Amino acid sequence: MGDAATRQRLAAILAADVSGYSRLMACDEPGTVSALDAAREVFARRIGSQQGRVIDMAGDSVLAVFETAAGAVATALAVQQELNARAEGLAEECRMRFRIGVHLGDIIEKADGTVYGDGVNTAARLESLAEPGGVCASETVECALRHRVAATFDDLGEQTLKNLPKPVRAYRVRAAAAPPAAAHHERVDKPAIAVLPFDNMSGEAEQEFFADGITEDIITELSRFRGLFVISRNSSFKYKGRPVEVQKFARELGVQYVVEGSVRKAGKRVRITVQLIDAETDTHVWAERYDRDLEDIFAIQDEVTSSIVATLPGRVEAASRDRAARKTTDNMAAYECVLTGKRLHHASRREDNDRALALLERAIALDPSYAHAHAWRACTLGQRWAYNWSKDRKQLEPVIVAEIETALALDDNDSDAHRIMAAVHLVFERFEQSEYHQQRALSLNPNDDLVVVQQGEILTWLGRADEGIPWIRKAMQLNPYHPERFWGHLARAYFVARRYAEALEALRHFSAPDASVLALKAACQARAGDVAGAQASAAAALRCARPFEFGEYLSSLHYRRAEDKAHHLEALALAGLER
Repeated sequence: MGDAATRQRLAAILAADVSGYSRLMACDEPGTVSALDAAREVFARRIGSQQGRVIDMAGDSVLAVFETAAGAVATALAVQQELNARAEGLAEECRMRFRIGVHLGDIIEKADGTVYGDGVNTAARLESLAEPGGVCASETVECALRHRVAATFDDLGEQTLKNLPKPVRAYRVRAAAAPPAAAHHERVDKPAIAVLPFDNMSGEAEQEFFADGITEDIITELSRFRGLFVISRNSSFKYKGRPVEVQKFARELGVQYVVEGSVRKAGKRVRITVQLIDAETDTHVWAERYDRDLEDIFAIQDEVTSSIVATLPGRVEAASRDRAARKTTDNMAAYECVLTGKRLHHASRREDNDRALALLERAIALDPSYAHAHAWRACTLGQRWAYNWSKDRKQLEPVIVAEIETALALDDNDSDAHRIMAAVHLVFERFEQSEYHQQRALSLNPNDDLVVVQQGEILTWLGRADEGIPWIRKAMQLNPYHPERFWGHLARAYFVARRYAEALEALRHFSAPDASVLALKAACQARAGDVAGAQASAAAALRCARPFEFGEYLSSLHYRRAEDKAHHLEALALAGLER
């Protein structure tokens, strides 16, 4: 932007006001003022507890910004719950009820802390849709938090809001019971460990990404040790911002050891505290504090990882050569761009994909030799390709390949780059090349759930589904909160292995199956002899918002063996899905 005193960024915005404020003031002015002051205290306390920042509390309104949508929604629900509890016993006409709107969007932030922009306007308009004592959120919030918070989102449909150019899909947000605990997992035959998201102690919400990045990098480094079973980043981050009982957390994820810590970044210094806990006895095995120049961050990560591994049973042997060979960057601005870009990528939203790409391209501009930045730009472009967020997917394909090749030329030890390259070769049915890069990825990072599940997927396409099934199951164990598509990989493996009942059981885990999932279900039912069920699933596939299209589906089948492709196409024909 032209004005150096302003900046544009993504934020979660909370806007609130009192329903019937003028009526309350007319009935009891002193009592209303007193109740408003008490309510402001609740807002300020709850906003601060979620690392939010109060922008304004003029009149009967409240405006605040948060780094995360989860923080904004948690605050809104907690405020309403506390205010409603305080109002019990008062006559209905005397109760002060707030309406709260929450939106995730762009804001323009001035140096003095004030904020403007469409994001603020949208939150304010959503507030007017909320019921007294209720919360209303936008679709961007619902998408960001779907299945991730203990809340229910009731779809109110698209709403035309004053002074906004396009309709906004709105949701009524209600507190829900906490999700059931994850199923306890069988103990694996090697030390199992999970890393809790490190706490941001910097006092600045915008430094949250730095703490998340440190956590993710430590998980990645620990995953390189073949003697460890490391819970994936996705599962660990489900517990971010939640109070955690270490022993319960360990039981839910099936681990013996838990790592927790905090990060405080101030100027050019960083302080990281880390402790390793034996969850069975709830005792501290090891703790350390690192107080260093920011430029020493990679050395700190190596020390943390090595120290943890050295304390674990069996004194597992460190994969020191590969770790030493990994190339980092001396440019801290580029490093922070990559951390933020990865965080945005994980949100799996189109607007965040755009922002992630911009940050990763900035990192590459700052340090063109930063291999991990190139790898993650390829991964983010691959996400854009997979979700069909580009105008021309064909044009995007060579760009992705070129970026992965650049990453590998700079650092042949980047597991993400090998994983993506394996997937690209598979799409073009270059099976030998795909196997090579998949094995490199697996050797570099044997505990990455994305690498592990892809191993099972590739084995399935190669006609070795019985070998692939245990790999997919292992990925599900590494990431108990895995995306639903893992069930699709497992169902296809069972189908290729001619284990149709188990394939259908896997497919039951899809909450909203699309045309491809329904087509696979129809094929499984046809092979299992359930012709009526197969025809019903086929009909459902043709009724989807994006209906089944034979040519598109055929292009997604990458069987190496002709008999496996014939087995699949014959099953589709039995279900009534033909050219």
